[in-house]
Amino acid sequence: MELRARGWWLLCAAAALVACARGDPASKSRSCSEVRQIYGAKGFSLSDVPQAEISGEHLRICPQGYTCCTSDMEENLANRSRTELETALRDSSRALQAMLAAQLHSFDDHFQHLLNDSERTLQDAFPGAFGELYTQNARAFQDLYAELRLYYRGANLHLEETLAEFWARLLERLFKQLQPQLLLPDDYLDCLGKQAEALRPFGEAPRELRLRATRAFVAARSFVQGLGVASDVVRKVAQVPLGPECSRAVMKLVYCAHCLGVPGARPCPDYCRNVLKGCLANQADLDAEWRNLLDSMVLITDKFWGPSGVESVMGSVHVWLAEAISALQDNRDTLTAKVIQGCGSPKVNPQGPGPEEQQRRGKAVLPERLPAGTLEKLVSEAKAQLRDVQDFWISLPGMLCSEKMALSTASDDRCWNGMAKGRYLPEVMGDGLANQINNPEVEVDITKPDMTIRQQIMQLKIMTNRLRSAYNGNDVDFQDASDDSSGSGSGDGCPDDLCGRKSSKKSSSSRTPLTHALPGLSEREGQKTSAASCPQPCAFLLLLLLSLALAVAKPRRR
Repeated sequence: MELRARGWWLLCAAAALVACARGDPASKSRSCSEVRQIYGAKGFSLSDVPQAEISGEHLRICPQGYTCCTSDMEENLANRSRTELETALRDSSRALQAMLAAQLHSFDDHFQHLLNDSERTLQDAFPGAFGELYTQNARAFQDLYAELRLYYRGANLHLEETLAEFWARLLERLFKQLQPQLLLPDDYLDCLGKQAEALRPFGEAPRELRLRATRAFVAARSFVQGLGVASDVVRKVAQVPLGPECSRAVMKLVYCAHCLGVPGARPCPDYCRNVLKGCLANQADLDAEWRNLLDSMVLITDKFWGPSGVESVMGSVHVWLAEAISALQDNRDTLTAKVIQGCGSPKVNPQGPGPEEQQRRGKAVLPERLPAGTLEKLVSEAKAQLRDVQDFWISLPGMLCSEKMALSTASDDRCWNGMAKGRYLPEVMGDGLANQINNPEVEVDITKPDMTIRQQIMQLKIMTNRLRSAYNGNDVDFQDASDDSSGSGSGDGCPDDLCGRKSSKKSSSSRTPLTHALPGLSEREGQKTSAASCPQPCAFLLLLLLSLALAVAKPRRR
């Protein structure tokens, strides 16, 4: 009898444990009205929803307890959960893109405004000051400003060569105008051009403009280009689809509680973070190069100030041009004597005016341009906003969990842990692909990084290198960020086959591990602990069941 009684208690305990794990039928007899309401609100047919809970052996994602979800419902909700997460990602990315686009537009407008103001001042002041020396060569000045704009916009121009060609053309034209009584054939003008560097007909103005312009223009355009590259990276990464394993994990996170009849249980915060850290593992690997890019952009704004800064140089090109023409007029006689000494005496033009007729000499009266503080305000706002989004990629999981997933605010033992209401025990994973090797919620193959995101990491690195070169005043070949890889200049990014080959090892980071793949680890090695998926009463019954089993197995003393 005693053995039979122990067997009875053992059966009772086992039944209680099963009822706890699967749900007591008596407590699960309510209708599926709550699930019907949610399912219908998503636009699905209510004919799929059973009137009352059914056995859940057919479920492939949610725990197989009593459920209000059929196989079709589970599949539909899984697809919907993936779509909802992708939409949330795009919304977050659009906000960042809008900020970057607004910054780009503001800075571009300001830099273009500086150049336009300089050209307008030249057009207003030069005719009265220099007469035909300007009016007959107005096209040359217009072409110079056009080429400066092209250079700033990223055209494949070498600024020093562009300026040198301008001064050479201008010298030929002005020298002929200043010496109309002389016949100056092409070979004589060629000799004049060869003597120009030693003669320095325009004084120090060409050298000053070259030194300052190369630094100022490359700083301005690299900063604006950096904003464009950052925005483009965000746009392309937002288009990367989520994988099937992520879809399953998000379904379990968001909708399985409804299927199991516990719709009031919201996800545990750490549970949500592990799911999204697994889903967005590749995105988190952007973190290191993203930070490097933004740091370099903030740093190069130091080059916007001072005598060689963007503000002073781009808005004052006309000043050096005026100084150059004035210097040529002042040194006219000395210059002519040196040219004749070096190139010989040219023939006199019998039809030209006499040497007594002088060209108008004058000084351009240029209004003093005072900084309006616009650039200072733009830079201050840009620095603050760029620093705010430095951790964008690694903060995405936490931000989406907080803003989109309606996390639980209840105590730890009352939130949804993926199996039931209860405490979530697994630790939160680190950021990046390599740290997901033991993610308990999402099976992540760390040997297969997403190639689209790897290409964008390369684009960030290329742009950062250009910004650093610009900070040092180096004139780099500056077309598009993709040109370093493709050479096409199309601006559409480098080809897949090339970018794939260019993936390189990233240095380790305390914030974002950059080791992309560890060979041979394609399956999840870490599993959730059983206590995490079993509420506290279940754990008590499990202990009771084990103790009864040991008691039955123990031999009786006689």
